[in-house]
Amino acid sequence: MRRSSGGKGSEMGFGVASLNLFLHLLLIQLAHGREFTSDNYLRLPSSNIGDEVEDDFSAQMMVESEEHEKENNGHFQAHSLSHMDQTDPNIMVFFTMNDLKVSKTMPIYFPKNDPSTTPPRLLHRDEASSIPFSSKELPNLLKFFSFSQDSPQGRAMEDTLRQCENRPIKGENKLCATSLESMLDFTREAFGWVDFSVVTTTYLTNLSTSFQNYTILEVPKEILAPKMVACHTMPYPYAVYYCHYQESENKVYKILLGGETGDKVEAVAVCHMDTSQWSRNHVSFQVLKIKPGTLPVCHFFAAENLVWIPTSE
Repeated sequence: MRRSSGGKGSEMGFGVASLNLFLHLLLIQLAHGREFTSDNYLRLPSSNIGDEVEDDFSAQMMVESEEHEKENNGHFQAHSLSHMDQTDPNIMVFFTMNDLKVSKTMPIYFPKNDPSTTPPRLLHRDEASSIPFSSKELPNLLKFFSFSQDSPQGRAMEDTLRQCENRPIKGENKLCATSLESMLDFTREAFGWVDFSVVTTTYLTNLSTSFQNYTILEVPKEILAPKMVACHTMPYPYAVYYCHYQESENKVYKILLGGETGDKVEAVAVCHMDTSQWSRNHVSFQVLKIKPGTLPVCHFFAAENLVWIPTSE
């Protein structure tokens, strides 16, 4: 892996990526019907951060904690998921490369934006570093954010910390990024000192429902990239992204989808070409009725998740 001690090239890569992510966060904020200012996501350390995030997190997690648990487990971790209800629409995001053709129709779950909640803000590194992020500190964290352990918010925090502390599968590198800087540092480690940008799923209409049949309207466009870093949102009082990349081959696609209700989505999807190291209990194998290592497994990304790709060598 190529490293650099800094200089013009590295500063340019950081600047391009930072601007790209800033614009993406702006789009998320606008999609939720909220005014955007830099303070919404990047603030200096303060003594009352627990009070600042409690109300928004409570409202959001009452609806999303269980949904995120299923989505996060199903999308990107190859751990045992045999307990999951296979009829749950939340897990209907998987497909195979044989499905990548115009006019193919399949049921897909895309979470709807809730305009009554604000996305958790992404902390500055100094602020994130001042708050422990460890399951050993969970009792203190629950007290800090004023949540009981058996509340939906408390259970969501516990599950996020547990997933972040799980060992990666063979060939996987992972990090739970609690700040913009840590996310960009991890991505830079994956790509070396080159420019990189982010691609995301875009809802071209306000979704009328989260789960419906979608049809592929155009030939899927492959985004050629030698490597990718996927970052998935995790339920927590402030923004936490589960970022990971694998040494095995992956393919990234943009796919224009039309829903049966008239909704349109420009979806980002990733196909994992080698699943031989995944647990046989991974939910994707249950949904697709295949075994590890037999076929590539593809899945769609929700709008708030990020896929980083290098833009130059």
